[in-house]
Formats: sequence, structure tokens, C-alpha cells
Amino acid sequence: MSKHKPTPMDVAQRKAEALIEALPWIQRFAGTTMVVKYGGNAMVNEDLRRAFAEDIVFLRHAGINTVVVHGGGPQINSMLSRLGIESEFKGGLRVTTPEAMDVVRMVLTGQVQRELIGLINSHGPYAVGLSGEDGALLRAVRTGAYIAGQHVDLGLVGEVTGVKPDQILDLLAAGKIPVISTVAPEVDEHDNPTGQVLNVNADTAAAALASALGASKMVILTDVEGLYAAWPDKSSLISSLDTDQLRALMPSLESGMIPKMAACLKAVDEGVGQAHIVDGRQPHSMLLEVFTSAGVGTQVIPKDAA
Repeated sequence: MSKHKPTPMDVAQRKAEALIEALPWIQRFAGTTMVVKYGGNAMVNEDLRRAFAEDIVFLRHAGINTVVVHGGGPQINSMLSRLGIESEFKGGLRVTTPEAMDVVRMVLTGQVQRELIGLINSHGPYAVGLSGEDGALLRAVRTGAYIAGQHVDLGLVGEVTGVKPDQILDLLAAGKIPVISTVAPEVDEHDNPTGQVLNVNADTAAAALASALGASKMVILTDVEGLYAAWPDKSSLISSLDTDQLRALMPSLESGMIPKMAACLKAVDEGVGQAHIVDGRQPHSMLLEVFTSAGVGTQVIPKDAA
């Protein structure tokens, strides 16, 4: 026997229930700061990009100070290819040459950021673009990687060592949504600028910003449903774990998840209330994770909050 078709009142009732379920979460997080790392499929699929912009504007109207941090790997790859710039890889990791770095800056700040700002600002004059270079917002040191026990030089690749959040705080106080691209000036061992600019991982940059801003939440959008205890077993999705549990799992994680989970661990260790991994392939998944009791991704919480 078929179920009866929902009436307009049924549909309206479900919408009202969703709003009411969101209320305690809105009350809890209104006035706090949330850092959202935008990446993966949500960045290249047109419908998902529009849905992401709507989510960000919703958060702002719910009274949450929202900061967006973005990378742009697929767009950088595409532009390097179009310009005929050879990509060198060591152990599967890209080497960022000075020539490639020019493209990274151009694509992140001139293309990806502009498109995202346009989508957000189609809802009102909210988004303002910054790069890690602006006002020395970020500082970074050059890093390589260890592959099979050997240190590998990856060129102009760095990790964030310092954040100067004044501009972000000013923009948030003015009701704006800062959108930050992750390139950063290099500093030496004395914290003095070298004059070089580095490409920094957007996950770790988001964690450093969330920590510096005292954020209540950091959300990382990616292309998986969350963290699995035993990948690829879909039934092993972990909905919540504390920092100690995550630390114990880190050595066994798939290599693609390590930077994301390390960023979550760093953020929560440094005082961010919660960190979340959310499936950016599903529209509005970020709102479901933040504003519903069940959530849809994986959250990392402090050990004493478990």
C-alpha cells in the first residue's frame, strides 16, 4: 500500500521542525567565530558552489562570524596545464617552482577567490577577499616532506607559523565575511620576511586561523563523508571522537586524510571548541553538521568534552 502524498501542510510542518531543531544550535553559536575550509568537489561543481555560498550567508544571518579559507588545487593544475608549465612531483607531492608559484598566486587570489566572492555577494555586500600576504595576515616557513625516511625539497611550499588577525577581526566587526586565499610571505628563523611567497596547505592554514581567532568551530569540506575507522568499510564512519582517540588513529589513516585530521587535531588542541570534517559533495551538508543533533560528518572534540 503506497504512502499518501505529503500535503503542503506536511511540507511546511517539516520545514518548521527543521527550524526549531536548529534553534538551540543557533543560540549556542551566535556571536562566536567559525572558520570554514572550502575545497574538494564543492569548489568545482556549479550547484555545490552556489549551495556553499548560501550556507555561508545563512551562517552570517544566524549571527555567526564566518571566515572562509580556500585552496584551489584543481584550478591550479588546470592553469599550469593551459600555460604549458611542467609539473614536477616527488613522491607524489608537487614541487612548487617560482614559475608555478606565480600561477598559484594568480589562480588562488585572482580566480578562485573572485568567483567565490561573487557567489556570496550575489546575496548582499558581505564577502571581502584577503590573501595571507595582505597586511602580513599569515607568516610561513618553507617545509619539505619526508618520503621513505628521506627529506624531500618541495620548493616554495610552506606551513603557517604565525597569524596577525587584526584585519579579520575588523571585517567581522563590520559584519563582513573574510574570504582568505592561502599564500603567505616566508619568514626566516628570526621571523623577518625573506621577500619570498609560499604556497601553504589550506587545511593547516584554516587551523592556524581558527586557533588565532579563538573560533568555536572549524569545518573542513572534503570529498568523503567523514573519518572511517576502517576505510573503505562505509559502516565504520566515526561521527565523533576526542583528541586522544584521534591521536591514536593518526598512524593508521589514509594519506589523503592525514593533513585534514592533523589540522582538526591542531585546532582543537589549541583551543578551538570543535572541528568537523564534512562531505562537500552533498549540498548544505555543512548546515546539517552544525545545526542538527545527529550531524552528518565527523567531529573532533577536546578530550575533557567527550
